[in-house]
Amino acid sequence: MVNYIIVTGGVISGLGKGITAASIGKILKLHGYKVTAIKIDPYMNCDAGTLRPTEHGEVWVTEDGGEIDQDLGHYERFLDINIPKCQNITTGQVYGAVIEKERKGEYLGKTVQPIPHVTDEIKRRVRKPAQDSSYDFVIVEIGGTVGDYENVLFLEAVRQMKHEGDKVLYVHVTYVPVLEALGEAKTKPTQHSVKLLRGIGIQPDFIVTRSEKALDDVRKEKIALFCNVHEDDVISDSDVDNVYAVPLLFEEQFLCRKILRKLRLRRDHNELKIWKDFISNIRNFEEVVTIGIVGKYFDIGSSKLSDSYISVIESIKHAAWNNGLNPKIKWIDSKIFEKKPDEITCLNSVDGVVVPGGFGLSGIDGKIRTIQYVREHTIPYLGLCLGMQLAVVEYARNVCNLEDANSSEIDKKTTHPVIDFIPEQVNILQESRYGATMRLGAYPAILKKGTIVQKLYGKNKIYERHRHRYEVNPEYVDILEKEGLVFSGRSPDRILMEFMELPDHPYFVATQAHPEFKSRPMKPAPLFEGLINAAKKKNLPLKLETSV
Repeated sequence: MVNYIIVTGGVISGLGKGITAASIGKILKLHGYKVTAIKIDPYMNCDAGTLRPTEHGEVWVTEDGGEIDQDLGHYERFLDINIPKCQNITTGQVYGAVIEKERKGEYLGKTVQPIPHVTDEIKRRVRKPAQDSSYDFVIVEIGGTVGDYENVLFLEAVRQMKHEGDKVLYVHVTYVPVLEALGEAKTKPTQHSVKLLRGIGIQPDFIVTRSEKALDDVRKEKIALFCNVHEDDVISDSDVDNVYAVPLLFEEQFLCRKILRKLRLRRDHNELKIWKDFISNIRNFEEVVTIGIVGKYFDIGSSKLSDSYISVIESIKHAAWNNGLNPKIKWIDSKIFEKKPDEITCLNSVDGVVVPGGFGLSGIDGKIRTIQYVREHTIPYLGLCLGMQLAVVEYARNVCNLEDANSSEIDKKTTHPVIDFIPEQVNILQESRYGATMRLGAYPAILKKGTIVQKLYGKNKIYERHRHRYEVNPEYVDILEKEGLVFSGRSPDRILMEFMELPDHPYFVATQAHPEFKSRPMKPAPLFEGLINAAKKKNLPLKLETSV
């Protein structure tokens, strides 16, 4: 029988419920259990595809073409599994399904109501992974915080599941603030949050407290007393130097053992040493590699939002750690190079540059100037999706002398649309159908033998995930290749250009895909591995000179 662990949040958003849920799944997996995860997003959108990154963080793309909240990426990275798009549930999806059934008469003339019809649809979707009887655990994260209007029906649905006989544990993640003027951790917000949860009919089995420092016994006793849990079931989730160390933090408090005891399960084998050694090695790395991410989704009001590129950041970390290096990320807003062109020389201070994906016109000229600079100054470069498209534009302009070269997304009147619509996208855009209509999910590419890309992957046919509407215009491929650009990977029918590289550059590689979505802590994405290797070589003379 499948066991469900429901993770809810309280007090404030952005606590790290996704990391908590992923870490719980990780310790269960390290103890020999087969685990998968579900993310519930209470917003009315059908998926995250139309959300701006500065609005909701990165849009994660699944193998089967889902556009999901970034937390699904944490699950895939921690658990080293591919999760299908059906394991993301939104209010929009649920209400859409209920209304469709009502229109078809499937409710047999009954008055359709939030309870039971909406909650039944939620339960059906939550229970769907259990149809694969090989799963031992399904971790379900409910987005938002207790007290929000939009997640009430989801909380009601998981309350009903336990009432109906499902094996369910509830984990509530709360924030324990420390007021600077007092210097004391305050538990009252947690007490109120749990009170709201119990008012819905859910008594948490565990309370995970987020705080800067480890929660002391006095505060644990107070939370236990007022929230009706055992003191041992109050788990301290204090800040750590690396999110991948959170499973070990939970293991130190015997969380896995406590979960299994409550569910009357026995512990199986233990692979924790592998993870402990991995974290220990990371903490001992001293040599630094600096990678600049030149993007445009950094600013939201007066704040900086790194979540817009979270998978790129994690992929850089994975590759750096695999090379015994401590990664340092330098945020570079491409719009700066448009306002202050001389600032472009700041790229000399990094060991490698990534231009990630994106949409819209802002910051484009700054990215093109970045690409020209790193190409001409032999700085290792990795372009992702838009980063490949703009690399083609830059090369067409400055090497192939096609001065007006551009993407038709940026300039519809360009005389040289080296980047143009995927043909089937034309009607879609004319009809304003933007949700889930791009080229989405994993697609195959045939790699050219002997190229940098082919050597990095070590195979001739690979699959990477995509999310885009525009492609390299086939009419310009011969012109570009004649001037030295190599398209090192193409679709099986050879029409779509999937990878490009410059053979005479230390590392100038780009892809139409998003390899960052398949990078794992112990299995770095090959193109990021190539970037870090090249960056390490660039960095080496500087290190030697400094040491002398």
